[in-house]
Amino acid sequence: MFNPIRKIGEVAVFYLLAASLSLSMPVMVYAQSQTEPSSISNTSLLNNMQLQIEITEAVNNMYNFKHEEASVAFKALKYRFGWHPLPYFLLGLNEWWKIVPNQNVTLYDERLLSYMDTAIAKAEKLYYQDKDNVEAAFFLAAAYGFKGRIHSERRNWRKAAVNGKNALKYLEESKKKPDFSPELLFGDALYNYYSVWIPENYPLLKPILIFFKKGDKELGLKQLREVSLNAFYTRTEAQYFLMRLLATEEKDVAGSLQIAEYLHQTFPDNAYFHRYYARLLYTSGQYIQARGVTLDLLEKIDSGARGYEATSGRYAGFFLGQIYDSFGNKDQAEHYYKRAVDFSERIDATNTGYYLYSLLSLGEIASEEGDKREAKKYFKLVKKQAKSSHPSYKRAHSALKSLRRG
Repeated sequence: MFNPIRKIGEVAVFYLLAASLSLSMPVMVYAQSQTEPSSISNTSLLNNMQLQIEITEAVNNMYNFKHEEASVAFKALKYRFGWHPLPYFLLGLNEWWKIVPNQNVTLYDERLLSYMDTAIAKAEKLYYQDKDNVEAAFFLAAAYGFKGRIHSERRNWRKAAVNGKNALKYLEESKKKPDFSPELLFGDALYNYYSVWIPENYPLLKPILIFFKKGDKELGLKQLREVSLNAFYTRTEAQYFLMRLLATEEKDVAGSLQIAEYLHQTFPDNAYFHRYYARLLYTSGQYIQARGVTLDLLEKIDSGARGYEATSGRYAGFFLGQIYDSFGNKDQAEHYYKRAVDFSERIDATNTGYYLYSLLSLGEIASEEGDKREAKKYFKLVKKQAKSSHPSYKRAHSALKSLRRG
């Protein structure tokens, strides 16, 4: 059933992403005193190369899931510049990337929200001393944006909408000086894309969208590509978004795969990038390469590497099951399908395609081997877990009929 409150929240979140992610890569500063300067309204910490070099390793650590090392560097930044929103925003962003591999995990929500609240408080002080402080507007848009994003993930639609509205307000303020930072193009890119994408995919929301300036989806993609190639601060986030949009919305798997390969090679311990790369290799039919990448993914899960958990495990198990099945190696296929089932059950993801098709494949393998009892068990489980309209339900129903006739 259509839930207008939920969709209003989703609209706000899509738009606030344009605001929040325009600063989702960190901005840099000169080394200064930890004390607040006498004239903070005239003190900019953006667009500086010296500390870009100094803090690049910390940023790379964050994206490579070395969160403790990144946190130490960001806390040192807080010691030096505690009066500014930058360090608190980076600490919050570090918490966000702990959530990305499995967004059902709520363990880091409180810290994320706390850091963003502090970033907002620091930015408000700068902003209300000088309404022309575009840097303060940047951070207000960014922090409100991430608050809205996490509230959306938790289905807190009212809070998502409120924070989204605030993010958009300050995004407009920050755009008053478009030449202040090249990173602003990222925010414009996402806004341009989603302002067209939302009414295309949610036509019932068109009356709500009259309050928003209409964008240009093709321009948004062009801008996103430009940022992903030329930006420094927002480069990785732009590539992250472009990779997903090309694969899911633009149906350009080859283009998405190229970005995924780069991200995985650059950040080999990032579980999300690793999983997405494996997925694109599998869906594009590159089974030999997909097998190696996915076996490595599963090995990291089994070793307990940060971010590598059951969500990635059900992907890995299913991909490997399908790959070995296509090679005619039924024993290995059965082993990995069972792993996909086990990972799915651990996180209660038993209504998903990876789980249902793994069960279906196990039933088909058992049927081919003449084990009717085992085959019936799997097919019945598919029918129990799947909706009657799901293709796996229909295949399981047909398979059970064939077994009864036999």
